Amino acid sequence: MQLSSAELRGVAQAVVNMNDVPERRLGRLLIERGTLRQEDVDRIAELQNLKGVRFGEAAISLGLLTEADVQRALAEQFDYPYLLPGEGGFSPEVIAAYQPFTPQVEALRGLRTQLQLRWFRAVPPHRGLAIVSPRRGDGKSYTAANLAVVFSQLGQRTLLVDCDLRNSRQHKVFGIDNRVGLSTLLSGRSAEAVQKIHGLVDLSVITAGPVPPNPQELLERPAFAQLAEAFASRFEVILYDTPAGVESADAQRVAGVVGGALLVTRQAHTRTRDARLLLENVEHAGAKVVGAITNDF
Repeated sequence: MQLSSAELRGVAQAVVNMNDVPERRLGRLLIERGTLRQEDVDRIAELQNLKGVRFGEAAISLGLLTEADVQRALAEQFDYPYLLPGEGGFSPEVIAAYQPFTPQVEALRGLRTQLQLRWFRAVPPHRGLAIVSPRRGDGKSYTAANLAVVFSQLGQRTLLVDCDLRNSRQHKVFGIDNRVGLSTLLSGRSAEAVQKIHGLVDLSVITAGPVPPNPQELLERPAFAQLAEAFASRFEVILYDTPAGVESADAQRVAGVVGGALLVTRQAHTRTRDARLLLENVEHAGAKVVGAITNDF
């Protein structure tokens, strides 16, 4: 079928309009946020037409926006939530929330992809994964927190459960209350402990709760397996932060219940024999070791 000249012009204009939509949306978004005025957007559009550059590039060259302004607006435009420094009240170590365009977070996204392929979207698919390490300071809680953020940024309903009933950290990492958590759920003193994380739409956290006198016994109760099953009915991805493997059998208990584990070690810190022993214990508990990573910070 051959189009007339008028029809070809119409198609060309439609293509131009389609290509223009993201830029116009970005301009509107920045006006609505009060970052730009309409006359600023008009100046940016004029420079775009003159030099054939993208909206953000033109705005930066005119001194109307910074690179951070453009990244923030693009993230909002494409429903990719992240926070400016100081927002949310999180610890700076939650780099996936505060510095999503850094090489470190790109590596976390690569890890997320591998976990999707090997575990969460495998056949059969799984919902829960224990994050384990031999010792404190290996970066386990850091990895668990940031992995939870990048999974939530994918639009998946994500739950982070702090199972370290001895030396909990996730309530400090996310700046949330710890009076009700996993320990109160397991002891039957509360029925709900899920806290949604403001600013990260699809992320929820269950803190460890008050330190109990019998952490291992609480995790050994049938209630923990029942809770894990209940979480799997509500969330697509559940990450379990666990205690140091050399200090107790808690990590292998959690891994055994959820069925899989990711081993976290730290360069020049983790002892090889400790890592091997933890891997053996996790496998003896009936869990699959999905992967292992080494931190170099």
